[in-house]
Amino acid sequence: MIPIQIRPDQVLDEISTFQKKLTTGLQNLAEADDIPSGVTPKEAVYREDKLTLYRFQPSTSKVQNPVPVLIVYALVNRPYMTDLQENRSTVQGLLDAGMDVYLIDWGYPDRADRFLTMDDYLNGYVDRCVDEIRWRHGIDKVNLLGICQGGTFSLCYSAMNPEKVQNLITMVTPVDFHTPGNILAHWVKHVDIDTLVDTMGNIPGELLNWTFLNLKPYQLMGQKYLDMVEVLQDKDKLDNFLRMEKWIFDSPDQAGETYRQFIKDFYQQNKLMNGGLHIGDHEVDLANVTMPVLNIFAEQDHLVPPDASKALAKKVGTKDYTELSFPGGHIGIYVSGKAQKMVPPAIGKWVDERTEK
Repeated sequence: MIPIQIRPDQVLDEISTFQKKLTTGLQNLAEADDIPSGVTPKEAVYREDKLTLYRFQPSTSKVQNPVPVLIVYALVNRPYMTDLQENRSTVQGLLDAGMDVYLIDWGYPDRADRFLTMDDYLNGYVDRCVDEIRWRHGIDKVNLLGICQGGTFSLCYSAMNPEKVQNLITMVTPVDFHTPGNILAHWVKHVDIDTLVDTMGNIPGELLNWTFLNLKPYQLMGQKYLDMVEVLQDKDKLDNFLRMEKWIFDSPDQAGETYRQFIKDFYQQNKLMNGGLHIGDHEVDLANVTMPVLNIFAEQDHLVPPDASKALAKKVGTKDYTELSFPGGHIGIYVSGKAQKMVPPAIGKWVDERTEK
């Protein structure tokens, strides 16, 4: 007996159905509109070099928290992940929670930025954005919300400048880079970063993107595109797919000197945990993070495992430390429907409870 029964009529039917789906899908693809980079209205309030500081249009129907929040995104990929579409926007969720939201867009570094250091980014760009917001609102401190690598940056900034940070929120932020489940850290542990940076200057975004995709190669580079024929049948699903593809492959290059220090000091030597981290003239000690901290991590995060974020609890100097566990992944925490209902309202409530009005 033949183990696999193949009936010609069924084969022809499957081929015909697939061709019809492909024809419809290609028609939908040809008619797809341009995908915007961020959807919530915003205004550029400060520019420096390639950096732009945006303020999002505040909600007029909500009582606004008097202390603005500054979002510090990672240097990797683009910050419009936080504002991907109308019903998938962390930014809009924060506005709806009564927060006054600012965001740093780092832009696209080029060869002129090769020698920018972490000191330039943190004690230069971030500090001047914080001062701009403090000046605009006549306040001493701002709320800081750091995302992924931007969360690590925000931790370092808060440790160096606690007098300027009212509350600190970290999202999917690596703190302990040597936890057992951190595949990315295992890969980069023995890479000769000096030779890489000395040879390439800036690190191409495509190289980093290739690295991230290979953390889940079958899912992110195979199955996703096999499923695409079904996605193409629905215009709304197609738009969602294209938005995510645009963001994934919108990968800025990394300033060489900053990349060198970040990989060596954080991924290879784990100095945020072990001590000995210096940024410019400052020694970074998380014990100086004395303001209230809300640490949000994703339970299925393959880039920043939960243990890598939760390590923060034992390092910060504050007694007001809160964790929020999200049942999803590194990207889902910004774009899933569950995240929209859970995360921004929780941030707004947590900040309100710590704000004098």
